[in-house]
Amino acid sequence: MTAKVFIDGEAGTTGLQIRQRLERRRDLDVISIDPERRKDASARAEMLNMADAIILCLPDDAAKEAVKLVTNPDTVIIDASTAFRVDPQWVYGFPELADGHRVLLQRAKRISNPGCYPTGFIGLMAPLVSAGLVPASTPVTINAVSGYTGGGKGLIEEFGHAPPETTHDAFRAYGLTLAHKHVPEMTKYSGLAHAPVFAPSVGRYAQGMLVEVPLQLWSLPGAPTPEQLREALADFYTGEAFVSVASADEISTLQKTRAGAGGYVRALDPEALNNTNEMKLYVFGNEATQQARLVSVLDNLGKGASGAAVQNLNIAMGLEEGAGL
Repeated sequence: MTAKVFIDGEAGTTGLQIRQRLERRRDLDVISIDPERRKDASARAEMLNMADAIILCLPDDAAKEAVKLVTNPDTVIIDASTAFRVDPQWVYGFPELADGHRVLLQRAKRISNPGCYPTGFIGLMAPLVSAGLVPASTPVTINAVSGYTGGGKGLIEEFGHAPPETTHDAFRAYGLTLAHKHVPEMTKYSGLAHAPVFAPSVGRYAQGMLVEVPLQLWSLPGAPTPEQLREALADFYTGEAFVSVASADEISTLQKTRAGAGGYVRALDPEALNNTNEMKLYVFGNEATQQARLVSVLDNLGKGASGAAVQNLNIAMGLEEGAGL
């Protein structure tokens, strides 16, 4: 029988994109609640428990309440909020995290969908910490920029819909309290012993992001070269469909990019992978200074949210992992 999927919060940004990825598929049946009853707890409970899988696209508190409504032991829950991302009873939904992680997702009834910034950071850092190239005790900084859809409802409203005279920022740093809600999952799943300094920012464009981790290679054991880091990442992600690592030649070409007659070439474009479930990793380095800049490029609404949810759904339901992606 065709599996039934219910998206709780399908009218939001993430929910809409998930539905777009699922609505034309024949191996799934997306069911919806009557809009007039979506705030009716009994009606929602009925939908939640009749579905084979549900994807929660809700604020944290609402997600917790929705989980309490689920009494069907066979229902798979994929939660896109931050409510359960470091909960040991939930499986973290980054299939590429480690060997065997997909098996955990296949068996799971509770999956926490990763955040967009954490996906870019963990994708870069976890393999290097696991390999011992970056010790768990290393102090790490994350510099990142996302389109305004990565900043939640408030930034979407301000940057995407507000009259120009009310907001003028082309670029804005935020998270200035150094208590961003993504830091716990970044720390846990990267393997770091200490929370990184996270410096997020938003640009005046809708979606797409760059996540960067600068490293002082001279401070690491054995002073690994940039190429050693790149090779370690490339080996780790060999055979992966959605995570790739730039080649040494591609990186060298980007490093040589200069202004030409037609103006500057955008070497790293945060919008380059928009509307895909892909993430690409780069290691830029200078052997003379023994420094490196690790960079990931992804769509905050793709591999950073909706695409990842569909990928996790496919794995959990025993379907082709790339279906709809």
